Amino acid sequence: MPAIARAVPALPEPQDFSLEADRIRLSKVALKAYRRLIEQWGLTGQQAAALLDVSTSTWERIKQGGKDKSLSQDQLTRISALVGIYKGLHLLFADDMADRWARLENKAPLFARMSPIESMMRGGIPQMLDVRRYVDAVRGGL
Repeated sequence: MPAIARAVPALPEPQDFSLEADRIRLSKVALKAYRRLIEQWGLTGQQAAALLDVSTSTWERIKQGGKDKSLSQDQLTRISALVGIYKGLHLLFADDMADRWARLENKAPLFARMSPIESMMRGGIPQMLDVRRYVDAVRGGL
């Protein structure tokens, strides 16, 4: 009996934020999500700026909605990674630990006894992506 061919749905292209039109379209919602994440995690303006890799004064302008242009590819990548961590933590923990975890000292080798926030501030995008993979692995998502 011949095999029946099935249509396999095409996977969407991964978002890389390289197109200006995409960055313009996504910047406003990304900043809204980032402001909420910063509030939920209880981070300082200095921490929020460092994670986004901008000066504290630039973060204050961005936070107030005073930035009309799109975010950079790196900034959108950072926000995407952090939102993924936030979502993973809320799937992993059903209580306030989901929002406290990022500020707590962590003994796992990835963090070298720093909090995840400190490690991501030091390690930038590569560390943010590693933390996201770590959270996904801990919750069994990999």
